[in-house]
This record gives sequence, C-alpha cells and structure tokens, in this order.
Amino acid sequence: MSSSTLILLFVLAIFVLLYLVMVKKMQPFLVLLIVSVLLGLFAGVDPIKVVESVQKGMGETLAQISIIIGLGAMFGEILNVSGGAERIASTLIDKFGEKRLNWAFVLSGFLVGIPVFFTVGFVVLIPLLYSVVRRTNKPILYFGLPLLSGLAVTQSFFPPHPGPVSTIAILGADTGWVILFGFLTGLPAAIVAGVFYGRFISKKIPVLLPENVEIPKFDNNKELPGFWLIICLVLLPLVLMLSGTFADLFFAEGSGGYVALQFLGSPIIVLTIAVLLTLYVLGKKRGFSNTDLQSITTKAFEPIGGILLIIGAGGIFKQILIDTGTSKIIGDVMSDFGGGSLIITAFLISAAIRVALGSATVTMVTTSSLMLPAIQQIDLSQPMLALIVVTIASGATVLSHFNDGAFWMVGKYFGLTEKQTLMSWTVTETIIGCVGFVLCFIISFFV
Repeated sequence: MSSSTLILLFVLAIFVLLYLVMVKKMQPFLVLLIVSVLLGLFAGVDPIKVVESVQKGMGETLAQISIIIGLGAMFGEILNVSGGAERIASTLIDKFGEKRLNWAFVLSGFLVGIPVFFTVGFVVLIPLLYSVVRRTNKPILYFGLPLLSGLAVTQSFFPPHPGPVSTIAILGADTGWVILFGFLTGLPAAIVAGVFYGRFISKKIPVLLPENVEIPKFDNNKELPGFWLIICLVLLPLVLMLSGTFADLFFAEGSGGYVALQFLGSPIIVLTIAVLLTLYVLGKKRGFSNTDLQSITTKAFEPIGGILLIIGAGGIFKQILIDTGTSKIIGDVMSDFGGGSLIITAFLISAAIRVALGSATVTMVTTSSLMLPAIQQIDLSQPMLALIVVTIASGATVLSHFNDGAFWMVGKYFGLTEKQTLMSWTVTETIIGCVGFVLCFIISFFV
C-alpha cells in the first residue's frame, strides 16, 4: 500500500477516534481498540496478524508499567489513609503564616500530589481549605488555585502517576531525568499559575465559601504522623530514582556501587521499598492490623483498572502503526526535525488531543504513540527524551474544559458557574502547560 494511502488512513483513524469519544461519548479503551483493529485491516494487514499486534501491543505496554502504577497506587493510598496528606498541608500552613498561606497551599498540593491521585488529594484537603477560607475571609480561589496547581502538576509531570509512567515507557525515557525536569519546570509552573494568577483572578471572582454544598469537617484532634517522616517517605522514591540515573557521577560504570544504585534506582524496586516501608511505619507501627492493611492496599487498585486498560489500548494503537508501516512513514516525514522542533511538535499535538479528549492520561498515551516514530528516527539523548516527556505532559495539562471531570469537580467544590470555572481553573491549567512548555524549550538548548 502506498505511503499516501497509509497517511490518509491514519488521519481518518484519528478523526474517527475523536468523533467516537467526543460526540458519541464512547469509552476511550473500546474506541482505541476498535480504531486500531480497523486501521490494521484497512491497511491490508492479515487479520491474524492484527490479532497478534493487539496482543503484543497490550502485553508489552502493560508489562512495563502495570507494576509501577500498581505499587504507586498502594503507596499513595497508605499515605492518604494514615493522614499523611493532612499532615503536610496543616504543617506548611502553620509554618508559612497568614500572609503566605497561598504559598503553603501550592507546596502542599505539590508534595501531596506526588504519591496521591488528584481527586483523592483534592477531596482530602478540601476541609482544610474551607477552614482557612472561613478563618481569613478571603476568596476561595486565592487559596484553592494554588492547591489545585500543585496537585495538577504532579499528576502529569511525575511518576508514579499513569500518564508520565506510560509516556516514559513508550518513549524509552529515563525516569530520573523526567523527575529532574519535572521539578525544574513543574514547580515554577505551579507557582506562576497558582500563586500569582490565583491572586489576580480571586479579585475578579471574589467567591467565598460555596453555597448549597455540604462542608466536610476537618478533624483537628486526629492523630497524624510526623511531618518530616511523611516528607522523607514522599521524597525517598524520587531521590533513589535520581541516584540511579546519576550513578556514574559517584561510581565507575560496572562497579559494585554503580550496580547497587542502578538496582535501587529502578522504579519497580524503589516503589516496592516505599510500599513496604510505609506499610510498616504508617501501618503496623500505628496500630493497623494485617487485615486493615490488606483492605487498604486492595482498595488502592480500584481506580487504576480502567486507566491500565486505556494505557494498554494506547499500546495497541502504537503497535498497529508499527506493523502497518505507518509509523515509519511518520518518522520519515519528521526525521529532519531537531530536538527543539520535536518539543514544539509534541506540545502542539498533545494540546490538541487534550482539548479533544479531556483526559490527560489518554492524551499522554496517544501523543507519545504518535511521537514515537519520529523519535526512533533521531538519535536523542536521555535528557532530550525526558524533556519531550515533560513537554507532552505540559500539552496534556492545558485547556481543561467541559469534557474533563476535574472541571466539574472544581466548579462544584468551589461554588463556581461554568463561566467562572473557565476563567479560573481552565486558565490556570493552561498557564501550567504553557509555562512548562516554554521552560522545556529553553532547557532543550542546553542538553
């Protein structure tokens, strides 16, 4: 089949995918599966080979990331149930003082969001946010947007969350470099969007506490774990993964120390250590029974089943592109692009898919599958690959609107109209994405 025909089929497949998800509201996993199979068949691939491609794409993708996402979910759930998220936020709020509470909230969201899913972190910290709004009589967006910005950045920029983990696996990027660039771009983006824009827009939308919303109570008497203990547990996996990436700075390649750091810096080993440590320190030592801990860790798997299927379906789409030859054609078209141009392309593709599909995770999986052919044609360094991962994350953050569940959740909990949510939450997400992209582009000139 000619190259032009394959490209035409590919473009048609993308339009069908977007139509079924956006207009027909079909489940993204099912849509990705159907579109992948049809693309393979119409491209002239043998039907049996199409089935084999489906199995290979699903299996290879999930083999790399399912363990990491599962361990990350358990790690986050233990921290949540133990009160770790509340401890981080309450301590930072006490330390920063009345005049810098918005800074406390952005750092709280950032630190809590590393191990905990966005929705969980938001719901857990809402009582604390409400109590501060009531006490200070400031608009809810003044503190709410910093909290949301911190949470939003970590969901897209940092492992072990599904979006970045799947993108790292598909593109073959190094986790340590992604974490480093995630800090260098994500934290400034959260501060600009949350603290500075939050301060500005809260004057335009001076909503206090939401009306007709049941306000959950924050238990000030609840015994919480120590602040520095939680900080150490949250940062330990990141530090170990960074150590594995930069092991050659400390030991000669192939030496015992080098091998040890590489082993301990592997995301699977790191998260296994983190889970076991939190089970003991925040579980057994705080009076949880084995049955309690089993229930907590089992519950952690509930929200990730659908996510894993969607990520696996993205792997199927990638494999079909490879087996039809479409992947090579796309790569040839983009083969003259340098790292900087790839960063621009990755951001634009990711942003467009984000606007269309809504889900940041689906966006990152789809974008990384589309970018893979071009990346395979160019000899990119690990730092540049990591920058492309963070760039895709930036594009997947912009322009949250009506097709994103977070849009409606923010509007409900903050008591905002749709217009006010667009002016606050949507713009905040867009600032995060754009600042992240600009910083990635600047850094690309130095790596």
